[in-house]
Amino acid sequence: MAAEGTVTDLNGWEPVIGLEIHVQLKTRTKMFCRCELSWAEEENTRTCPVCLAHPGALPVPNRRAVEWTIRLGLALGCTIAEKAVFARKNYFYPDLPKGYQISQYDQPSCEHGFVLVPGADAASDRRIGITRAHLEEDAAKTIHVGGAGGRIRGADRSLVDFNRGGTPLVEIVTEPDIRDADEARRFLQLLRQTVVELGISDAEMEKGSLRCDANVSVRRPGEGFRTKAELKNMNSFKFVADGIDAEIARQIAIYESGGQVKQETLHYDPTTGHITPLRSKEEADDYRYFPEPDLVPVMPDAAMIEAQRAAIGELPSARIVRLREVLGPELASGLVVSGRDFLYDRVVAAGAEPRDTANVVMNQLAAAGVDPERVDPAQLAKLIAARDRIPRDALTAALARSGDAGFAADAVIAGSALVEDTSSLEPIVAAVIAANPGQVEQYRAGKESLLGFFVGQVMKQTGGKASPKVVNELVRSKLAG
Repeated sequence: MAAEGTVTDLNGWEPVIGLEIHVQLKTRTKMFCRCELSWAEEENTRTCPVCLAHPGALPVPNRRAVEWTIRLGLALGCTIAEKAVFARKNYFYPDLPKGYQISQYDQPSCEHGFVLVPGADAASDRRIGITRAHLEEDAAKTIHVGGAGGRIRGADRSLVDFNRGGTPLVEIVTEPDIRDADEARRFLQLLRQTVVELGISDAEMEKGSLRCDANVSVRRPGEGFRTKAELKNMNSFKFVADGIDAEIARQIAIYESGGQVKQETLHYDPTTGHITPLRSKEEADDYRYFPEPDLVPVMPDAAMIEAQRAAIGELPSARIVRLREVLGPELASGLVVSGRDFLYDRVVAAGAEPRDTANVVMNQLAAAGVDPERVDPAQLAKLIAARDRIPRDALTAALARSGDAGFAADAVIAGSALVEDTSSLEPIVAAVIAANPGQVEQYRAGKESLLGFFVGQVMKQTGGKASPKVVNELVRSKLAG
């Protein structure tokens, strides 16, 4: 399933893609201190000596963040480490007051998992390997004010908001198993929905609680990996796919012109589609990792692990596999990654037809901006069952109100039922046929597409209140006679 804009003319090259996803955990407090977390608070109001790295301040791990990391690791099929170690990742940047980030390095909490990305059928399902999922603290936020470069003097300067600094962050690193931009997008959407359903993060890319970097290279099929480049901080599913496609095209062009791809960090501009270098890519040695001396290892016991395992329900990928047998892969995937399949299940359980329900929930309710949490499944099931007996405009209006308190489908059906009485419709059908002898002759000569013309004329005469199904049957019968 190739997305719009996906590179298809690869000229024999094979893309090799791995993702690094950062997920902010929605714990009440920060990772190593007790400052409360919140969104859009006044700058530098959620800070303390620990997250500002004042001398003598010592970190204390957030137990809930540790538990939620284990929950995520279990959902991703990872092995949970008996002993995970925090390390100091040293680098210097204005938004890192300690001069290092507390992270996990060679002994992370979770390793060696996978995410199943369902395809059109079982034969096309893809397992994307998870190298690791490790816990760390987020950096603060640098805000550049004024012109390019953030110069300190005058109106152009760089400011730092330390509210975000110290937020619990899980980094999920995939194996280089992804082979095109569309697969990267689908994987990321599925991972996001998994994280949301686990209850550990809002995972909103526009707010930065989910961030994605992509490592991209290309090669000839069968050969080893070539040099990769990293695209940083893409903030929408579409931009991730577009950026990967742009980088694939750039690397192919370099190799085919006789050049060599450099290992570097890149920025993708979604407005222009251009890719520009940011810096040469750091290696692990450049960070001078060493164990964090102020923190003991994380050693979860069996009770903690089993408690987190019990909090995991049916995973989104498993639900897509279950639903695609009835709905097909596209509709099943769309329902699940949008988080609307829970309403679908309840409405179908109330007696509605599955495909009709999926289309209403995924398309019409979504277009109307209806909150699925507020919809009464039994009332929506009644409305869907009667959709062929209600004028289209009335049905659209009713669906838009289906999330309102006290919504009653019976009242809608009774107040706007289509005319199905053939005795009242036959004269109208006869008049339309008599008024269009030329079209009648063409229809009877084999131009059956004109059936829609006659049905449309009858519907127009009845103000859209006639049943299209009944009108269709009457017109077809009269024209045959």
